[in-house]
Amino acid sequence: MATQTAIAVSLAQIAKMIDHSLLHPTMTDREILAGLEIAKKHRVAAACVKPYSIPIAKDVLAGSSVLICAVIGFPHGNSTTSIKVLEAEEAVKAGAHEIDMVVNIGKVLGGDWEYVTNEIRAINDTVVKRGGALKVIFENGYLKDDHITHLCKICTALPVAFVKTSTGFGFVKQPNGAYASKGATVPHLQLMKANVGPSVQIKAAGGIRTLDEVMGAVALGVTRIGTSSTEAILEEAVRRGINTPPGFALVSPVESPVDAHR
Repeated sequence: MATQTAIAVSLAQIAKMIDHSLLHPTMTDREILAGLEIAKKHRVAAACVKPYSIPIAKDVLAGSSVLICAVIGFPHGNSTTSIKVLEAEEAVKAGAHEIDMVVNIGKVLGGDWEYVTNEIRAINDTVVKRGGALKVIFENGYLKDDHITHLCKICTALPVAFVKTSTGFGFVKQPNGAYASKGATVPHLQLMKANVGPSVQIKAAGGIRTLDEVMGAVALGVTRIGTSSTEAILEEAVRRGINTPPGFALVSPVESPVDAHR
């Protein structure tokens, strides 16, 4: 049996790795408000919201250290570049500190790298000019390894702040006819880490619901986690004795995949 790895970490450090996700299409304003209070209570890195929720997030998170992260071109990345740029610009003007954009997946699969590069550059320039940070969502479940590698190299060359695995809503048809979101997996995280430069961080999202999954991703070089299971993860950390001062999280060997189901 493979030996687990111990990582010294505090509860606050785990919280500051989390983007608390409030992106499900059925969420009401009341549910979003409750989710923002969770983000504020636990002092996570950011609350990840749909653009129309930015004003609510500003009100709730005012005076806290929690950033506002807004998604654009979400979840399928199909809008024109000009619309994505406008959406990003409006989101940052409204109060978003970070933008999570979805690439044009069809253009990636078709190998139109000039289009893909120009789009990411245009959005990144818009966001950075206004003091924000851009995370580029690949939607790895739809892609082959060479697509992921090429996207990593584009994002490093520009550069962007983060590359991100998935939206959590990229449902792929399975052999049995059912649809499932692949989310963050160990092989994809390893591939991304091997192909991004030192200035580009990695955000793992899609199916991360437990402390072991969080720490397993961190052991692979991930610095931000997108999840809607923030409270469950932090409660598990407390139960396992991880608090301030730092405790130790046991991380399973990387051969055990990050859970890929939401």
